[in-house]
Amino acid sequence: MSTKTGGKSKAGGGPDAGSTVQQPRTLVTRSQKAGLQFPVGRIHRYLKQRTQHNVRIGAKAAVYTSAVLEYLTAEVLELAGNASKDLRVKRITPRHLQLAIRGDEELDTLVKATIAGGGVLPFIHKALTAPKNAAAKKAGEP
Repeated sequence: MSTKTGGKSKAGGGPDAGSTVQQPRTLVTRSQKAGLQFPVGRIHRYLKQRTQHNVRIGAKAAVYTSAVLEYLTAEVLELAGNASKDLRVKRITPRHLQLAIRGDEELDTLVKATIAGGGVLPFIHKALTAPKNAAAKKAGEP
């Protein structure tokens, strides 16, 4: 008959039962587990801080939010990098961010904020770019 009590004791039987020196654990962050660059733990903390009535926030919510933020950031940075490359500069400025966001239809509907130092999109009305002879014809018709 066995005398085990059913507890979760670590004593006896294991491969390192007699050793007192423990191996240092390698820390694996939740961002590494999810394969993300954005900090899952920090976003989870922010989600918990911003809820009302102390609602519980699941762990998957932070991972999902981090993935969405990382995707949107990568998308904007790629478009802004293309805009800066078109202008032959190596540094992304707020102007490049503005051109990237306003140039993409979906990002334009998503981002409704004003970008400081972004300027406006270049636009010249077609009536102002009409050829001179077309303007002269319209003046002579009536």
